Amino acid sequence: MEVKSILIKDTTREERKQIVEESFGNISASCDGCMAGLAEMYQEYIDGTKEIRDINMEFNQIK
Repeated sequence: MEVKSILIKDTTREERKQIVEESFGNISASCDGCMAGLAEMYQEYIDGTKEIRDINMEFNQIK
């Protein structure tokens, strides 16, 4: 199985949106047990302004 890069430079906006949607299984984050605003947390990645790893690192520092 080939692993595709998820870096902003290697993906389109639509691909990044799909990556986030598939990761959560529910982009609206309205499923039982989903943290409110979780999908919004990754909007900068979808928009191409911040790498997903940077968002995750920031989140982990807050905890």
